[in-house]
Amino acid sequence: MRPAQYRFNSSLRSSTSSQQANELPTKSTTTESGPTDNARVPRSVQALYLAPLRREAEYGVPSADLQLRSYSRRGLILFSDFALRAAYYLGLPAFGPVPLPRITERWTVPRSHFIHKKSQENFERITSRRLIQIRDGNPETVQIWLAFLRKHAYPGIGMKANMWEFEKLGVGKAMDAAAGEAKGLLEPQWDHAGAGKIPTTVARAKALEELAKKEGYAQTVQRIKEELVTSRQMVAGGR
Repeated sequence: MRPAQYRFNSSLRSSTSSQQANELPTKSTTTESGPTDNARVPRSVQALYLAPLRREAEYGVPSADLQLRSYSRRGLILFSDFALRAAYYLGLPAFGPVPLPRITERWTVPRSHFIHKKSQENFERITSRRLIQIRDGNPETVQIWLAFLRKHAYPGIGMKANMWEFEKLGVGKAMDAAAGEAKGLLEPQWDHAGAGKIPTTVARAKALEELAKKEGYAQTVQRIKEELVTSRQMVAGGR
């Protein structure tokens, strides 16, 4: 009885395996009537079942570090795989994901405010982390990669990126010049930041300064008081 049963199972498995092999779409074939539906699975679909492809770094200079955090390991692994595939198609050499030490937080709180007030319960939260490093990457391409990850962010995943950029000598002078230009553009905006946001604040201050030079000190103080009273009345009246 047993040998016959084993022979029956083996024959059944061989028949089913041969039938499945015949049904798998391996490649497209053409006949006299036309092309058949047995088309090959696209390479992009096949790549989903394989490990992510990676670019080789020529110099190995770090360009960016991306740290992923999550309370769920499944979502963290999924998004890490997604980030590596996106880096490959953008031509960025990516290394990782490197597991970082987990962050464990615990809280002890009372169970209730009534009958269970004296008893306590503990809560624990574990944060898993992964690190992906980009080397020999163009800063603009790295920005595109990070923007793509932000656009297609997975729920429950936190991201923190550190980038490195290389500048020419004398970058400090260029930054000082840019700061001076920005200061000149902001001065007209600060003119409107008076007590009541009155547009003529700077003009009145200049007029009072010229008046103080021409007349005496007491008269100048009296005129300043009058100007302040007038300004307060305008602000109180909603002008």
